[in-house]
Parts: sequence; structure tokens; C-alpha cells
Amino acid sequence: MQWLVGVDEAGRGPLAGPVAVGVVAVPYRFDIKRAFPGVNDSKKLSETKREEIYKEVQRLKRQGTLRYIVGFSSAGYIDTHGITKAVRRGVWSGVRCVAEPGASFIKLDGLLKAPPDYRQETIIKGDVLEPVISLASIVAKVRRDRLMKKLAPQYPEYGFEVHKGYGTVHHRKAIGAFGLCGLHRRSFCKNLPSRG
Repeated sequence: MQWLVGVDEAGRGPLAGPVAVGVVAVPYRFDIKRAFPGVNDSKKLSETKREEIYKEVQRLKRQGTLRYIVGFSSAGYIDTHGITKAVRRGVWSGVRCVAEPGASFIKLDGLLKAPPDYRQETIIKGDVLEPVISLASIVAKVRRDRLMKKLAPQYPEYGFEVHKGYGTVHHRKAIGAFGLCGLHRRSFCKNLPSRG
């Protein structure tokens, strides 16, 4: 094996915005913990720490040491095809983009599966237990958060720059007051009181 590949998603549960899938490939014997001190599941890290690790990921990509990609499936795609298919689409396209079947071993978080022509292992709590999956969770989270902040000014009533589309009290109140916007996953908001 030449490459170890980690796969994780960010944004499966929010009421708005895309789901993001991160795929990171490192040389098989690469020491991730040494290269990225403090690497962990993205949810256990501060935004500052995630950004710090992501900048180093970008530097190592420019240098040719590692590969990564983050794919997004929109709220519209999620509403049409479901969250499971949206995540699988991101996993399969991301893995095929950065990893060769005969030269890569894929480690995936939770219940995720790579295309069947890859050697792979799915690990419950992999984002905590496997540093390469932690890296994938970080790149997915950073890129999704940045996108939600970038889109927030188009819909200032909702506060997407703060909650990133998750179902916080503030977000639910905004939906009640202003209805749904173009970023909302209508299939996720069916049971919420809303003007639209």
C-alpha cells in the first residue's frame, strides 16, 4: 500500500446548507500525529485549532506530501435524493479523485463505505480513534463552515455565520419568523413551524 486514506463527513444533521465529505490521503507510513499535533475529531477541537490544522494540510498538499478533497451536496440534492445518497455520492467521488484502488487503503468513519474496488475498513468513532479520519473530519468541517459564513450575508435574518445551519434555538426562531430560504433542507424542516 502506498496511501492511507481517511474519509468523514460534516453537516449531516443541520437544517440548512450542504453536507460536506472530506477525503485525505497520506503516504502509508506518514506520522499524522507528529505532523498535526493535537489532531482529533473536528467536533472536539476549537475553530482556531481546526483552522491551524487545515492550513498545514494545505501546505503539505502544495508540497505534494498529501492529497485531499472536500465535496459538497446541496440542500436541493439532499431533498431530492436523501442524506444517505448525498453522503455516499461525496464519499465515492472523493475517494476516486484522490486514491487508486490497488495502492490505497481506505479508513472510513461510522457507517460510511467506499467503492467496492478499494480495500477499506469502516470504524465506529473512527473520527476519534484514527488520525487519518480525524484529518478528513477537520477538512470537511473547516470547508463547510467557511462556505456557510460566505453564504450568510445573502440571508442575514438566519445567522448562518454563527450556527452554520444547525437547529439552534435562534435558527428555529428565525425559521418561524421568516420561513425557509434557499439554503434550507425542506425535508429536514417539515415539522418546524414556519411561514413558508
